Amino acid sequence: MKKIEAIVRKTKFDIVRKALHEADIDFLSWWEVKGQGTAKQGLIFRGVAYDVNTIDRVYISFVVRDINVEKSINAILKSAYTGESGDGRIFVTQIEQSVRIRTGDQGDQSLYDKK
Repeated sequence: MKKIEAIVRKTKFDIVRKALHEADIDFLSWWEVKGQGTAKQGLIFRGVAYDVNTIDRVYISFVVRDINVEKSINAILKSAYTGESGDGRIFVTQIEQSVRIRTGDQGDQSLYDKK
């Protein structure tokens, strides 16, 4: 099992969530966060200066079986991409154990209902 965490543009979140749903990833958590990247610049739009160093982002987190890792990453990559600086990051970490509290199911069976 792997934990996938992604930081994406707030404007792309609904598209990313839909892409993950289409990739059969229905269980995820997200938080609205602010972040700062390496770009240090300002933006002037219609005579008003905006600080774009601190940008609204959405932090997404979910755990998947190993067989679903690549399709999850690809869904995020395709749906969050704009080609501009600040598209976000994806992190993948190993999960050693998972237990469903209600049933006591462990491992892969704790992530999804048995079929």
